[in-house]
Amino acid sequence: MNLFKRINNCKISLRALCVSAVSVLTVVNCDSKKSDQPLLSPQAYKAEVEEWYQKRLTELKGDNGWLNLAGLFWLKEGINTFGSDESNDLVFPKEKIAAKAGFFLVKNTVVQLNVLPGVDISDRGIPVKEKIIFHPDSTKNSLLLHGSLQWFVIKRDDQVGIRLRDLKSRSIEEFVGIDRYEVNPEWRVEARLEISPTPKKIDITNVLGQTTAQTSPGTLVFTLKGKEYRLDALEGGKEELFIILGDLTNETETYPAGRYLYIKIPDATGNTIIDFNKAYNPPCAFTPFATCPLPPAQNVLPVAIKAGEKNYHFDTH
Repeated sequence: MNLFKRINNCKISLRALCVSAVSVLTVVNCDSKKSDQPLLSPQAYKAEVEEWYQKRLTELKGDNGWLNLAGLFWLKEGINTFGSDESNDLVFPKEKIAAKAGFFLVKNTVVQLNVLPGVDISDRGIPVKEKIIFHPDSTKNSLLLHGSLQWFVIKRDDQVGIRLRDLKSRSIEEFVGIDRYEVNPEWRVEARLEISPTPKKIDITNVLGQTTAQTSPGTLVFTLKGKEYRLDALEGGKEELFIILGDLTNETETYPAGRYLYIKIPDATGNTIIDFNKAYNPPCAFTPFATCPLPPAQNVLPVAIKAGEKNYHFDTH
């Protein structure tokens, strides 16, 4: 934006200053701030972060949260039996389902559920006995329920598996929150997004060792204590970018495999805010039954980010 356009964007009351003898300095002040996100008082800012944190706790404890996961079972081609008896291929929690409940039939990643007589299982409220519950071409797959147990099929590369939840899990009852660093506005930093001139892909590896190339809208550039750092961003939806990052606190205080962040997409000038006070643990910090993506090497920062959530030590019972 040239000098005259910047001056025209300033408020009328400041226009005289913008064309004064110190116009270079004044134009910078008259121009819009680097990010269009509102500035808050320290008290209001801490309250806003606390509100975000309380919402996160609610989501963790909710039906679609991570605290209620009770199993992750990778399926083999052919028949996979399930029930609470140890002889099954998939052993569900004891006293939650029949010893022998049925089996999953897998053929080329298509999964069919077969339920044994006397076992009541429903798919979104509709009783089922035999049904294809997952097909790679389906837009909506089954959500199965028996008592407090809920499960569905997930696909990771060429693997299909059953993700099992217990909606009355003891982990939810025992959950009291997550240790955090004290909220510090200094960890809310301005950043600019450098967009690659050509479509950019970065390799993301998950805890299973599977690597996929994911689209990156660009690289976020920001400054901490006078030093510049960079983080490759991933698509996070229409209004957000997603960041997977590591830092020096992973060795001592925070989750060893890094943390996550969502930030607002940049404004028209390419600027946004990275709020490290909202850095949060990946699902794998709460359960062994998740398949979390890990930070790419370029996103492991050589600095201690003492902000956001600390490590969470779950009880595997």
